[in-house]
Amino acid sequence: MFGKKKEDENTAAMSDKSAAAKAGNTDDAGSAPPLKPFSKKGSHAPAKPPSSSNHMPELQRRGPDLPSAPARRIDRPRTNEVESRRLIVGRDIQLNGEITACDKLIVEGHVEVALPGARVLEISPSGFFKGAAEVDEADISGRYEGDLIARDRLIVRSGGRIHGTVRYGRIVIESGGEISGDMQALEPSESDDS
Repeated sequence: MFGKKKEDENTAAMSDKSAAAKAGNTDDAGSAPPLKPFSKKGSHAPAKPPSSSNHMPELQRRGPDLPSAPARRIDRPRTNEVESRRLIVGRDIQLNGEITACDKLIVEGHVEVALPGARVLEISPSGFFKGAAEVDEADISGRYEGDLIARDRLIVRSGGRIHGTVRYGRIVIESGGEISGDMQALEPSESDDS
């Protein structure tokens, strides 16, 4: 009962295709979409959507989705107090003044400061320090001009240059390191006083 109806529909579709082919139309009559008439103006260009110059849609900006990066929290306390009091002066940075609350100063740029009571001073090969510093340890790979007191240890690396008044507990000067000016070892009682 159902098979006969499908056969009738298939034979009717086949006769439509053969009639279209005899008329000179070689395309399948059922596969090509009907043609749309021209627009009223006669142009084939699509109509422009209405635009309003005053309307600006609000876009919400999102930060990049980085699944591996943890959320940044400014207010979290640091676990290592020494690391929180470290100052790095970058290569193209110039700094003038006095640094009072710093445990470790790393100089890669140009610094003209007074540095009383810091624990460590490190000057990289590109760094320049001018002024006065009183530290426990100093590691000089760049240039230093001024007064320097290293209560525990002073290391002058190859390429390091110090010019001025230098006081130290212990000293290490690598081959190629230079010190010029007034240089003197601290008495053991002076280096123990902090």
